[in-house]
Amino acid sequence: MNAAERNQGERETEVVAKPARRRFTLEYKRKVVREAGGCKTPGAVGALLRREGLYSSHLAVWGAARERGELAGAPKKRGPAPRAVDPRDKTITAQGREIARWKRRAERAEALVELQKNVAALLGTPLENEKS
Repeated sequence: MNAAERNQGERETEVVAKPARRRFTLEYKRKVVREAGGCKTPGAVGALLRREGLYSSHLAVWGAARERGELAGAPKKRGPAPRAVDPRDKTITAQGREIARWKRRAERAEALVELQKNVAALLGTPLENEKS
């Protein structure tokens, strides 16, 4: 029997480049912790872990979470905590934009006045607003 004939009877296994991380539901964690708490005979917890395909660290972390009360309610939302929106923030940013716009406008007006002074000086005609 050659290698090709032997492989026909066996299934081919696919090697995944990066295995998917296991995620356990809150209900499953509660169930496992409850079962582990009910184990009285020696080796029963180890048998439970082998049957479920878990590590003892899972049980330790989940037990600590139960003690803190994290397994009691709904799962905690992930991600950044939502900020409380202050209605004054919108007004402050709008006023900041308006101030910046008026500053640009004032700088433009000052530049125009300076340009008019320079042109008047070059042409030798005094401006009406200037006091001689």
